[in-house]
Amino acid sequence: MLLKLNNYDDLYSTFKWNIPEFYNIASDTVDKELYSNRTALFNLLDNGKIEKWSFLDIRRSANKLANAFDYLNLEYNARIGIILGQCPETAISHMACFKSGKISIPLFNLFGVDALYYRLKNSKASLVICDRIGLLKIKEVFDKLPHLKSIICIDESDDPVNTLSFKKLLEESSDSYFNKRTKSFDPATIIYTSGTTGGPKGALLPHRTLLGHIPGVEIPHEFLSSSEPVTDLFWTPADWAWIGGLFDVLLPAWHFGIPVVSYRSQKFDPEFTFDLMSKLNIKNTFLPPTALKMMKSYNPSSIKYKLNLRTIGSGGEALGEDLLEWGKKILGVGINEFYGQTECNLTISNSGAIMPTKQGSIGKPVPGHEVRIMNERGEFIKEPGIDGEIVVKNDTPVAFLKYWENDKETNNKVINGWLHTGDFAYRDDEGYFYFKGREDDIINTSGYRVGPSEVEDCILSHLQVDMVAVIGVPDKVRGNIIKAFIIPRNKNDVLTQNKNLKLSIQNDVKLRLAAHEYPRIIDFVEELPMTTTGKIIRKDLREIN
Repeated sequence: MLLKLNNYDDLYSTFKWNIPEFYNIASDTVDKELYSNRTALFNLLDNGKIEKWSFLDIRRSANKLANAFDYLNLEYNARIGIILGQCPETAISHMACFKSGKISIPLFNLFGVDALYYRLKNSKASLVICDRIGLLKIKEVFDKLPHLKSIICIDESDDPVNTLSFKKLLEESSDSYFNKRTKSFDPATIIYTSGTTGGPKGALLPHRTLLGHIPGVEIPHEFLSSSEPVTDLFWTPADWAWIGGLFDVLLPAWHFGIPVVSYRSQKFDPEFTFDLMSKLNIKNTFLPPTALKMMKSYNPSSIKYKLNLRTIGSGGEALGEDLLEWGKKILGVGINEFYGQTECNLTISNSGAIMPTKQGSIGKPVPGHEVRIMNERGEFIKEPGIDGEIVVKNDTPVAFLKYWENDKETNNKVINGWLHTGDFAYRDDEGYFYFKGREDDIINTSGYRVGPSEVEDCILSHLQVDMVAVIGVPDKVRGNIIKAFIIPRNKNDVLTQNKNLKLSIQNDVKLRLAAHEYPRIIDFVEELPMTTTGKIIRKDLREIN
């Protein structure tokens, strides 16, 4: 927990980590006696009704499932795939893993069969917990997964012989359990992250990762408290299968005894989002940039909903001035941008409570993390305004242990004690970081290095643009030229490829940025390739050129 200081420099310089030798995520969240009678989860059902789960309810259910794991003779550190959305069973499954010394693997419930097969095979998962839809997918590949021994389904199954019932297992198990005495660096979870090359890599995160996240959650959410009465209430549209949902929202909120809203949404809906935040009086939210852009497109200029937000955090893609100003007007609070990766999350952040916000900046290093800019020769860049790779000192408790069974990629990621992010940025003379883009995304045009995000931000501010993605394409004269894929507000422009609109956008970028940064090629499209977490897949755009 951070000291509530109103000065960033004092907070950063006085912060010290206090990581115990023995630590367990479940013991530090649902098992805390202080929280027993507090509401842990408001679970919104499809019929509009809300289920309330106390911390004691979650604890007892997790104890029952942990006992069931032991009954199934799962070995210590066995991997358990959890193919579920935001729902109580997801949280219970993770907590049962933490309690019993198993390694949970959060898996997106909208993954296809191939994506699930790769991750379950790579992790040598012994058990899968899923719903009816996930069960159908797993059965297609079950015979090709020699390590997978059992499937637990939270829904009624048509195949009770080969599938265990989540509900029945809990009914037959004791609600008392003595947690395994895990060390803080013992493995807790594997979160798969996709790189620019090769298959997804499993980032192995220890129990201490939760403690490592706490400063990075408190900074953008402008301090949190475990005291009663509890006034904060968290929700995010980000699925708990991703680090942004699990370790940026659910687990940190429960560390403080703060309730979380859950909803098993299959698709992001901006109208539903506004309605939910208004009706449930959401106080704190993590809204990914793509979600914010869709919300702005749905509600560009009018205050339609009575919101009572206290904090908004966002990260994953850079936000532009236009989107930030919209947020202040329509959402009623400033949006605190932050930066991190699955391997080393929440290491840079803004916080309106302790530092001035600078346009275009992702903030300053979060207390407890040493973050630098490094050039291609492995030297730290001290001068302001010169871009290089973001690197993080790897002795932070938020850092991953390794990539699961992939020493080569682990050694490429961590070099001489520094974790290499592959992301490029520069720092100004006051220590603020400005994100440029992934190494593969940087565009070299006419001798200039251009980050796609600043061009995208500029184009996105155009009134007739809904979404945009920018890449570099080869050019004999300039090395690369800038190309923009744009989803226009008027869908007829996709068919007509409106020349006047293209010219208007190009002139805007020339005037607002620079002549070398305008998109010489513009394609109007109906959709953009996105990851399941809402990030633009520029690699796919480059491949179609």
